[in-house]
Amino acid sequence: MAKIFCVANQKGGVGKTTTAVNLAAGLAQLNQRVLLVDLDPQGNATMGAGINKAELQSSIYEVMLGLADVPTARVQSETGRFDVLPANRELAGAEVEMVELDNRERRLKEALNAVNDQYDFMLIDCPPALSMLTLNGLCAAHGVIIPMQCEYYALEGLSDLVNTIKKVHAKLNTDLKIIGLLRVMFDPRMTLSQQVSSQLEEHFGDKVFKTIIPRNVRLAEAPSYGMPGINFDPSSKGAQAYLAFGAEMVERIRTL
Repeated sequence: MAKIFCVANQKGGVGKTTTAVNLAAGLAQLNQRVLLVDLDPQGNATMGAGINKAELQSSIYEVMLGLADVPTARVQSETGRFDVLPANRELAGAEVEMVELDNRERRLKEALNAVNDQYDFMLIDCPPALSMLTLNGLCAAHGVIIPMQCEYYALEGLSDLVNTIKKVHAKLNTDLKIIGLLRVMFDPRMTLSQQVSSQLEEHFGDKVFKTIIPRNVRLAEAPSYGMPGINFDPSSKGAQAYLAFGAEMVERIRTL
């Protein structure tokens, strides 16, 4: 049985896709079988895994509408050594088309059930909005990984996301829980970053991952080469941090 996790935060530009792609690659290096699900119409996780979204035969759009299954639509990331359920801009139309479908918030869960025994981990990269697509991700998942920058506005958005997760847990998915908060793009030279980091540890305790992802140029460059950062420059501080995060995730799952 695969462990299914959403990487979610309704705030854009907080490193969700970078986290999803590099965690997938890190887990693959730890000999885990991984499926990365790109649930964002921008298709950035698809491109970051080295897959050309313009040349897809089928994608998660067809899967969500029941026009294809996961084995048909998935593609292997040669650079990251994990499978990808890819996305492109067609996915933006799925929200409108799903309105009239039965069980519309559980379409992804039903599709992933068919390959549950083929993976150790499934990671869902959610769009930066609390939309029908994000709701599908939350209904399919066992837990949520929340990447966030240590800045004031991030704290504001975090309370909204936590409330949404509680509502989904109560009404749609009783398995859903917050796995942890991951501090990303961290700059230890900024006093505010240190203060917000301390506040997170004080308020959320062991829900805050010990691993901290530093602000790193090599991680930012990697997607333009169609590679996860940990494969693009394994010696960089960002790559080392995501490898450590992958190991921490495996350990955390054992203790859950």
